[in-house]
Amino acid sequence: MNSESLTPRLILASSSKYRKILLRRFGIPFTSQAPGTDESPGIDKSPGDLVSRLAFEKAECVSNENPQAIVIGSDQIAVCEGQIVGKPGNHPAAQEQLLSFSGRLIEFLTAVSVQCHDTGFKEMHIDCTRVRFRQLQADEIERYLQAETPYDCAGAFKAESLGIVLFESIKSDDPTALIGLPLIHTAAMLRRAGLRLP
Repeated sequence: MNSESLTPRLILASSSKYRKILLRRFGIPFTSQAPGTDESPGIDKSPGDLVSRLAFEKAECVSNENPQAIVIGSDQIAVCEGQIVGKPGNHPAAQEQLLSFSGRLIEFLTAVSVQCHDTGFKEMHIDCTRVRFRQLQADEIERYLQAETPYDCAGAFKAESLGIVLFESIKSDDPTALIGLPLIHTAAMLRRAGLRLP
């Protein structure tokens, strides 16, 4: 029996193309599985409670179905002055979001939960990225949205590509968190869960 056969299976509890791209950086095989959890806000007391609960439930759902696997669940929300801002979903909503962000500081909370049902491993991390938007003009916003159509992204931008031109500054401990998965902390949790990473 070789060492690869002893390596636990890794599953990303997400259908997000952005998280898949990020996780591929580790160079280890994984599969993805949509968790099918209810992502609507519940009785959570704060945005942090909401994002951590959703990440945990995504990982738990897939972990229960794949008890020997190590599972990664993640969720992200944007917060503007205490109010949760979701994915715009369409062009008018994206315009409205970016206009409201002009010149303001927006927090992006990205939670990641790593779990393995059979070993009982469960860890959680929340990354807070603070993005200050520059003063945005309506024509700039329109040109950006036409170029990238980021309607499936919280905050209506793609920080890994052209969306970076909308910002004045970014403050974060993990530059990948804003894209959807904080790889620094994810790697640390995967090592503790039993996966071999460089």
